[in-house]
Amino acid sequence: MKNSDKFLIEEIKNNEKISDIVISTTMFLGSLGFLIVGISSYLQINVLSFLNAKEIIFFPQGLTMCFYGITGLIISTYQIIILNSKVGEGYNEFDKSKGTITIYRNKYPWQQESVRITYPIDDIEAIKVERNNTILDAKQTIFICLKGKKEVPIIQIRRPININELEKKASDLASFLQIPIKGI
Repeated sequence: MKNSDKFLIEEIKNNEKISDIVISTTMFLGSLGFLIVGISSYLQINVLSFLNAKEIIFFPQGLTMCFYGITGLIISTYQIIILNSKVGEGYNEFDKSKGTITIYRNKYPWQQESVRITYPIDDIEAIKVERNNTILDAKQTIFICLKGKKEVPIIQIRRPININELEKKASDLASFLQIPIKGI
């Protein structure tokens, strides 16, 4: 977070990148194994000696393994491309001298432009904090509440963090903008 009295930049980065890469790589290798076993069952030979597929009948087991292998390769390749392209990373820029907030996020590789949204600071009524700590979906989000009841997410944290850390992020932003916080 870079800031002064009139200017604040909050960088948005993927803090889970290493674990995401490990999961995507593991999925890629596992899917490749499924595909090789499926092909080996079709050819009735072991393409790789350590993957024994001679006892697997191509229809339906080998065909199913080919399907899962191809599907897994497509999904894991997509995930690796997204991670390497840093999709969704960017920054939030609060500039009091210009009177604007700019939200910038990196684009998908096949899109023409990145996302850049600008709002007047005067339109911001409050900062809202939302916590969702269920077992499958632990995420915390900080929103800016604009006039007209519109809420724009500016910070999303996927991993559970201490409530004090979340409150500090929200209160630092609210004190910089001199607006109230709601939802903690």
